[in-house]
Amino acid sequence: MENENTKNGGKPATKVKLRLDVKDVVRKRKDEDAQADPDGVTVLYEDNHLLVVLKPQNVPTQGDSSGDTDLLTMLKKYLVEKYNKAGNAYLGMVHRLDRPTGGVMVFAKTSKAASRLCEQIRDTDGEFEKTYLAVVNGRPSREGKIEHYLAKDEKTNMVTVVPSTLEGAKKAEAEVKVLDEQNGLSLVSVHLITGRSHQARVQLKALSCPIVGDVKYGGDKAVKSPHLALWAYKLTFAHPVTGETLRFIALPPSEFPWNTFDTEGLIDIVRPQSGNHYKL
Repeated sequence: MENENTKNGGKPATKVKLRLDVKDVVRKRKDEDAQADPDGVTVLYEDNHLLVVLKPQNVPTQGDSSGDTDLLTMLKKYLVEKYNKAGNAYLGMVHRLDRPTGGVMVFAKTSKAASRLCEQIRDTDGEFEKTYLAVVNGRPSREGKIEHYLAKDEKTNMVTVVPSTLEGAKKAEAEVKVLDEQNGLSLVSVHLITGRSHQARVQLKALSCPIVGDVKYGGDKAVKSPHLALWAYKLTFAHPVTGETLRFIALPPSEFPWNTFDTEGLIDIVRPQSGNHYKL
């Protein structure tokens, strides 16, 4: 960890920078339906109130109709075994990542911490910030702050851009920045201001640049890759008890299409010192 100033009046922040090999952050699988290995999660930070981890790709955040092992169940098992708890362990899920998306997530180990983190999430001007990296086909038609209205079809689990006047439409806001372009692909950062279902995938498609590996939304511009090229690489929030600003950063896997770009140079990531993370 290293201290740096935050954007808010020089308030000290704790920043955790990580550069992990692909075996540490991506679950190895034989096919799309393979279940998560129980040791396939990396813990980035833990104290009495928080558990910050790297979610593996293609693992559901919580139990769903697939019946596949989910991250929440894996982490509760980890807490029961580590602390020799009788029965189940409390772990509050305050935000989600779609099943194909990997990256940094925070869970609350107490109901008090969960409540305070949820308050930060509800405040769009607050300290809870999620930033993604994505590799897209082409270049976004616009950069900067983008805004759409989205609607989800619960039967098909598809999200579409709709008129703001449509009943049930939800406003989606994000900030998009192109970091680099190589071979017809662009590396972009996406800071989500709101947290709508499939938001980054749908908004980037609406900007005429679907995410590489997105068979759901890519359409005729879909580009094949081992995994969906969407990675929750940075998470910032205020500690729910101490108020200290915490920032966690982790690079995406070293595989196509990420290895088309110098991600380490572009987002200034360094390798961790020994002890900054450990595996379940």
